[in-house]
Formats: sequence, structure tokens, C-alpha cells
Amino acid sequence: SLHEEINDFYKYMSPRPEEERMRMEVVNRIENVIKELWPNADVQIFGSFKTGLYLPTSDIDLVVFGKWETLPLWTLEEALRKHNVADKGSVKVLDKATVPIIKLTDSFTEVKVDISFNVQNGVKAADLIRDFIKKYPVLPYLVLVLKQFLLQRDLNEVFTGGIGSYSLFLMAVSFLQLHPREDACNPNANYGVLLIEFFELYGRHFNYLKTGIRIKDGGSYVAKDEVQKNMLDGYRPSMLYIEDPLQPGNDVGRSSYGAMQVKQAFDYAYVVLSHAVSPIAKYYPNNESESILGRIIRVTQEVATYRDWISKQWGIQTSTETSCNGNGESDGTPCKTSKQLGCRQTTANRMTTQDISLGSTQMSGKIPSSQTVNASSVGNKSQHGSTRLFRTSSNKGFQGPGNSSHGTLVTNKQHQGSKSHQFYHGKKRKHKRDAVLSDLCR
Repeated sequence: SLHEEINDFYKYMSPRPEEERMRMEVVNRIENVIKELWPNADVQIFGSFKTGLYLPTSDIDLVVFGKWETLPLWTLEEALRKHNVADKGSVKVLDKATVPIIKLTDSFTEVKVDISFNVQNGVKAADLIRDFIKKYPVLPYLVLVLKQFLLQRDLNEVFTGGIGSYSLFLMAVSFLQLHPREDACNPNANYGVLLIEFFELYGRHFNYLKTGIRIKDGGSYVAKDEVQKNMLDGYRPSMLYIEDPLQPGNDVGRSSYGAMQVKQAFDYAYVVLSHAVSPIAKYYPNNESESILGRIIRVTQEVATYRDWISKQWGIQTSTETSCNGNGESDGTPCKTSKQLGCRQTTANRMTTQDISLGSTQMSGKIPSSQTVNASSVGNKSQHGSTRLFRTSSNKGFQGPGNSSHGTLVTNKQHQGSKSHQFYHGKKRKHKRDAVLSDLCR
């Protein structure tokens, strides 16, 4: 059941063609401003938008290549303000960051954008990610769920000490590289088992104090004591040390100072999911109507409304539809943003959508906004034969410690029984490692 819920979540949250069109318009607007300043500059996309592993609200990562004596962060910031490309007050220059960037929110679409200068690794990383996805077809499914999990706990931004997309992807790759299951490379692998064991590894067994992650040469764990010998004076391996496969000596996780909060969140998710899929779970009240994945992740109604707005603005229009500029032609510029429209959930949607009580992490100290999935929208994305929705549930679901949140997920009862349920039995797995490093994961 958890495997099927992850599959449904991935299909529902995967980028749609109209979302890609909208994002490309944002890129073009910013590129026009950059080209006006520096005609010979080269603007490239990298990160999750490049690889396709982005959520509906994910940032766009851009890098500008050119020749400057000093990085023109403030020059571009002023030009973006002048052209009203960004929301007023949203443009921030992080010139003291490890990688100096400009952060902004597009004024038309509310998409957030990060702009860096002359950083080669971002583009190379996108190619590396694509190669690993070919080797491990399960990666997109795991990564999208994990990104949503961290997003709703405010643990997804390196800027605030969380784990960025690249670090998270490399952690997932390392997990699969050192995973003893023969089906880890198989497209038919059980996503539910792999997700739970990912949470088990990084939430319970991984020794963050002693151990670093290495991806190259098939993957291995490295002792931080050995790593430090090769680092520059005064530098120590970070709590979440991930060796950059593209730049030896670079610690990808060095800015993730909230790594222990992430560890606690993963540990919590492991407890919740392993209980939910245990053999005794069938005796829990409302077990058949509750979502398993919905206990740890959720999608807000605001996001569902935002995606509907994108579909209306950038979806393929018929000749009878009214265009934004009123002359029968669409210039691609939305009439109003989703905020301006002030959309509210319709009565019909409220009747087809229920909240389920979800456990949220103990550590973030923030109460995430109420989140639900539009069940009617999800039904359109199903590809399982019999109609399968993100299964709605009552409010009697698993109550996690700390904050509670709400959402809906996965499958209607018509589909139950069509496949034998695959339960996770809590067997601890052992990772391959060198004998001399045998204690590094204990």
C-alpha cells in the first residue's frame, strides 16, 4: 500500500507541461534583464528545474557566466528592481554566503529564483543527477517524497541550515549504493520499503559524528578523522559531511548546520511509517481508510489552487477562451496571480476533501500551514486502471508528537485487495563497508 501511495504522490506532484512553460517565461524575463546589462553573458538553468525533480513551489536556480573583476551582484539587483521583475522587497543579495547569490520572487508567478555567477558545478551536478537516475530508477520517487517531507518542516533550505536538494540527492544515492537489496536498481523495487529504510539509516543508524559520505567509485563511507588530514588548516568536516563527487575537497553539506534536526525528523518518520505498515496495523481503527504516507507528508489546498491557476493561465487554450490581453491573443502574462485572485476552495471541493491528522516533526518548532489535496484533481492523474485517489481519512489518524498538521493521501477502497499488500517487517539491514570502518555506522 505504501509503495502505491508513493507512486500516486509522485504522479500527482510531478511537473506538468504548463508548469514548465510558466517557469521558462520566468527564466526568459530574467535573462532579458541580464542580456540588456551584459549582451555576451551566458545564462543557464541548473538544479531541480533542470533535472525535473522539482515540486510546484520549488525555486529556479540560474547561473550567469561572464567576465567581471568583481561579481556584479548589486548591479543585477538594481536592474531587476528597475524592471519590476521581482516582487517589491523580495530581492536579497547574499554576498557573504559561501556561494554569493541573488534571491528573488517573480512578481507575476510568485516563483522564487536564485541567481549565482560563474559557478560551474551547478550545471555539472545536473548531468550527474541524470546519470544516477538512469542507474537507480527509484531515485525520483524517493527524492520527491523526501523533498516534500523536508519542505513542510522548513528543513529544505541550506540558507536556514537545512538540507539542500543536491545534498539530499547524494544521501539517497549513497543509501542505494550501499544497500544490500538486489532490487535497489530495479524499476519494480518497493518504494515503501526503501523509503522506510532510508529513514531508518539516516534517522537511527548513521553516525554523523564519525562518518562522511562518498559517492564516487561505487560509494563508501569515510572516517572524518581521515578526511580532516587532507583539509585546509582550521577546517573540519561538517556534521553532515558529503564529499562532492565533482570537486574533491568540497564538503557539500558544510552549510547544513541543522543536520541534527533533520536526523530527528527522519527518526520520527521511521517510527511512524514502520508502525503503520507493521502486521498489527490491520487491527488499528480506520486502518483501511487512512493514508500511510499521509502521516508524514501533505499537500496544502493553497498549492492545489496555485496549480489550478497555472493550468488555466498556461494550459493549452481553445479558440473560445478569453485571453489575458483581451485581443484574442495570449502574451503569456497572467492577468492576476493566485494571490490576487484570492481563490477559495469551492463547496464541492470541500465536500470531496477531508483532513487527516498527521504527525509533524518535533524539532522545527513551527506549525506548518494546514494542508490538503484536491481529491478530484488527483483522480485525473491516476494510471492504475481502477480509479485511485489520494485516500481521504477521518481525523482519527496517527497523532504524532508535537505539532499536528492536516492533509489527504492515497487510495480508494476499490483498489484494495487487487494487489497483495507488502509490509515492512522491521528487519535491520547491514550496509557494505570496509572492515576497518565497521563501526562508522553504529
